[in-house]
Amino acid sequence: MTKLYGTVIGVNDITLTLGPGAHGLLGPNGAGKTTFLNLITGQLKPTLGSIRMFGGDPWNNGGMLRRIGISPGDEALYSNVSGLEWVRFLVELQGFKRQDAERRAVWALEQLDMSAAMQRPIGSYSRGMRQRTKLAQAIAHEPELLILDEPFNGLDPVGRHVVTELLREWTRRGKSLLLASHILHEVEEISPSFLLVCDGRLLASGTAAEVNVLLADVPNRVEIRCNRPREMARRLLDEEAVDAIEFLAGNRLVVATRQPLTVYRHLPRWAGEEGVEIHELHSADESLQNLFDSLMRVHRGG
Repeated sequence: MTKLYGTVIGVNDITLTLGPGAHGLLGPNGAGKTTFLNLITGQLKPTLGSIRMFGGDPWNNGGMLRRIGISPGDEALYSNVSGLEWVRFLVELQGFKRQDAERRAVWALEQLDMSAAMQRPIGSYSRGMRQRTKLAQAIAHEPELLILDEPFNGLDPVGRHVVTELLREWTRRGKSLLLASHILHEVEEISPSFLLVCDGRLLASGTAAEVNVLLADVPNRVEIRCNRPREMARRLLDEEAVDAIEFLAGNRLVVATRQPLTVYRHLPRWAGEEGVEIHELHSADESLQNLFDSLMRVHRGG
């Protein structure tokens, strides 16, 4: 599918199939994650291509939407009603009677540690409390699939722990999850499967191990802190896998290589041969943004 906003590309020729389970949708801000989620939940129509959710077209499909719980990235909460009233009303819109909707709303808010605040007006909530209330309405009708857009935004450490444990338990119960985030470790704690998107394109998909293998021999910069940096540098410059070395303060050096997997594999032996003790080793491409930069270089043939 492709989605165009005039001359701007929101999603660019993405083709994929997702099975049951937990999946992380990763990408920097502006990568196209929200457009992708709006397309698969029927809030947008693709410009080109088609979408099937549970075997049907999600556009204007209320029956299918009842099988999904959605927590959007933006906020559309009413400040003058309580969290309980707001969640209960949205559950009623799913077709539940008032009493059943109330019970489900209370249960969902309790799961998000909102018991003490559920009777208060939403206007008195902190940003983290509003976020947890949004998540409560997504799980209250116990859908088959949760679709969450940046669910950790605004949460304090306690709130992050509550949400992480909730989502882990959700997947342990055999329910499915699609979690969009621009922060890698948020997704790593919950989902073993990743979709990596940037500039509206799907760059890679698979488990963390599969993605790491994909990136193993992408040009990289490796920072080393050791007790004898000059001896280490001399040894490394003898290797074809090393292109250049830069010295930094604090007994550190940065190794530029087009074959990082070779460097990682042989570095312990090279250091041992020179009597060098390595104290720290960092990849310059450990951040999510740099991960996408590396994938884009591969995509563009760089």
